[in-house]
Amino acid sequence: MWKGLVRNVKSVDGRIFASREGLTPSCIRCLQGPVNSHYAGFYPVLQARLLSSDHRSSKSPAAVAKEHRSRLSDLPKPEGDWQKQQQSQNQKWMIFLGVGVAAAAAAVYAMKKAGSPPMGSEKEKSAKKQGASLFGGKKAKPPPVELPKEVTYLIIGAGTAAYSAYRAIRASDAAAKVLLVGEEEHLPYMRTPLSKELWYSDDRKLVENLVFRQWNGRERSIFYEKEGFYCKPKELPEKEFGGVAVGVGHKVTRLDVKEQIAHFEDGSTVKYGKCLIATGGKPRNLAVIENAGKDVLERITLFRTIEDFKHLDSITRSAKSVAIVGGGFLGSELACALGKRSLETGLKVTQIFPEKGNMGLVLPEYLSKWSTNKVKGEGVDVLTNSVVTGCKFDPKTKQVSLTLGSGKTVSADNVVVAVGLEPNIDLAFSSGLEIHDQLGGFLVNAELEARSNVWVAGDAACFYDVKLGRRRVEHHDHAVVSGRLAGENMAGARKHYWHQSMFWSDLGPEVGYEAIGLIDSTLPTVGVFAKATEKDTPKAVVEATGEGIRSETEQVAPAPSSVVSYSVPSKPLSEEDFGKGVIFYLRNDIVVGIVMWNVFNKMPIARQVIKEGKKFDDLSEVAKLFNIHGDPEQPPPAADEKKESTEQKDAKQKPDKAGK
Repeated sequence: MWKGLVRNVKSVDGRIFASREGLTPSCIRCLQGPVNSHYAGFYPVLQARLLSSDHRSSKSPAAVAKEHRSRLSDLPKPEGDWQKQQQSQNQKWMIFLGVGVAAAAAAVYAMKKAGSPPMGSEKEKSAKKQGASLFGGKKAKPPPVELPKEVTYLIIGAGTAAYSAYRAIRASDAAAKVLLVGEEEHLPYMRTPLSKELWYSDDRKLVENLVFRQWNGRERSIFYEKEGFYCKPKELPEKEFGGVAVGVGHKVTRLDVKEQIAHFEDGSTVKYGKCLIATGGKPRNLAVIENAGKDVLERITLFRTIEDFKHLDSITRSAKSVAIVGGGFLGSELACALGKRSLETGLKVTQIFPEKGNMGLVLPEYLSKWSTNKVKGEGVDVLTNSVVTGCKFDPKTKQVSLTLGSGKTVSADNVVVAVGLEPNIDLAFSSGLEIHDQLGGFLVNAELEARSNVWVAGDAACFYDVKLGRRRVEHHDHAVVSGRLAGENMAGARKHYWHQSMFWSDLGPEVGYEAIGLIDSTLPTVGVFAKATEKDTPKAVVEATGEGIRSETEQVAPAPSSVVSYSVPSKPLSEEDFGKGVIFYLRNDIVVGIVMWNVFNKMPIARQVIKEGKKFDDLSEVAKLFNIHGDPEQPPPAADEKKESTEQKDAKQKPDKAGK
């Protein structure tokens, strides 16, 4: 309005002239608003003159101008040199702007000189990790890829169990069209290197590309397949010979089991023929930490995903201290990994847990204490028998302060909480699926089926073990095996779950163990140990087999048809010489679990021991089956055992490139 009016105000011989050309009554009414003080006397007169005139005059603009020239001659002139005043005001604003820019530049320089880059505060890094901008908003995510309206096989989840399932489906049905959908913005990948090998690489470029070096030096990506292996989801229905597609960034909120329709968070739907739920789990947090406030939560890491690894890797390169709450597999692996970094950067690493020693819930007490000494030797301050009872943010130090049950406090720049996993069972509540009250997870039958045409595999499945009862397992090998079985059954196999899944953990390249069955420190145990050699380490087994994922090395040692012990004199050991050995876990004097400590590639033997389910008079004799004393190798397996091993190798082979 102001600009429109000015175009109708002209200067004629030093006097103000106004034309009604282009002005409407609404324009005139706007003149009642506030105006520049230079024209305070002019506008009331102009308003009165214009309102008193016939706005719809038929006279030409030139005639009107001539008629009113004398009538406007008495209008007051603007007072003062307003142009110079305006220039002076603009100059003042430019000065203020220059001072502000200089102050900001000085602040940035001071922060860099102090070693705190402006974009590197814990708050900002936490915001970046969660996809938030520094201005309080969410970083815009790329729009989810378009999904087909209907698929034969739908897999909810894009992790190890999902990957294993689709391979089994394609092996049984070569023309199958399989759609994987996952909430993460990544293609299927293995999680185990995130807490193991990736921390021991000295090549930053490899780590940034999520490529790790196995203990034998071989490089391997954490992603199972390259992007080109998969087809685009919208292209899947047109694939004449079938294929597999991955829809990243998609969340299924409900299954209509009767109509066989998956409902997504964005409102879209996909109709399926067969559906697998492989949603995995999410890290637990402690209530005392979870309720400690925003400033604390911005400095907490719940370790599970690629983003969690990148976040922790980044902050521990500049932070001065980190605390790890939890003494299980993950907590102990991360403690050793960060302990190694502490020797390089001076990072102070503290591990806190309530048990008497590391992995105290699974290892017998003597071995748990030995493991604690190993972790301490990696440069970690281990606080055993310690419970976190309080948590707060210290605004002076900008650190998280943890109060322990003993009254001691531990301060750290960042706190990693590794206290277990909660199965992701949101779909159970929205879709009417059953869950187990004590163990958690979706209740499934022996064929891993929860309802008609709905299967569950991986961490989220609570299944019935014919040997050990109802169980829920959270390990890589179980994800592989249960995913494979579910995929086979989706393709019509109707097989029941019988496999005893294994798991493994490494405390660096020199100490590791493999385990199977019920591994519970509350059970009675019998351990048989021998002196270790340089070949009895995780690094050595990877060098010998070429495989870093040790569930992939089971074919090295075929299982015997039955457990037959034989006598070889045992070598005496000192009380604390636990270089390598076998620990048997007993229930009613029957072996229900086995840990092989720095003993590798003997898993089929352990499976056979548990499978037989019988009492043994002398477990030290059974331990010799694992060749812990360096005895001569066992006799060759029978023909039927060789056939079983060949079938296992065939099952391991990759299917054709489904996306092509």
